Amino acid sequence: MTVRIYVRASTKDQDAERALSDLIGFSKGYDDNHAEYIENYSGTKLDRPALTKLLDEANQGDILLVESVDRLSRLSQDDFGILKQRIKDKGLRLVVADLPTTHTVNDGMTGEILNVVNNMLIDLLATMAKLDNDKRRERIKQGLARSGYKPSGKKANTEKHKRIRELDSQNNMTKEEIAKACEVGVATVYRVLKEG
Repeated sequence: MTVRIYVRASTKDQDAERALSDLIGFSKGYDDNHAEYIENYSGTKLDRPALTKLLDEANQGDILLVESVDRLSRLSQDDFGILKQRIKDKGLRLVVADLPTTHTVNDGMTGEILNVVNNMLIDLLATMAKLDNDKRRERIKQGLARSGYKPSGKKANTEKHKRIRELDSQNNMTKEEIAKACEVGVATVYRVLKEG
């Protein structure tokens, strides 16, 4: 088992490694074997280089350790659902340092109940992180509107989306292989296929 420590900050001006030493110390309670994944990247993006690397390298039974849910996700519910599925598919156990109910594994009925409670708490905290981010973005947008600035936004690459669907319909490639062939992240493949 490896404890895979994920730390993230949104901008290069923030210190993504701020919580690292605390999490390394925390991880010793599980195993001395740990790996570190550090990035300055928005939590609103599903495709993040260090998180993708963590998920690629993870093995069944490893622990994904984060400081708090908002360090893992400020994603929409749909994207968070994709991320949770990828974590589940890899067989990772999510431990959130500031959520004590995730720290231990209990067997039997108690463990099952605690798993349900943890999943609800994690979903709630992820939703709250997303709402907090949305409020911040709305305030920024209001400020920009008052100044007269109008951002244009990024348009979806419909050709790549079409190619992703075509490759998936052939049923002979993994999602990772499709992502590589289309030069997109794996999360983009999942999202495009989910959108239909």
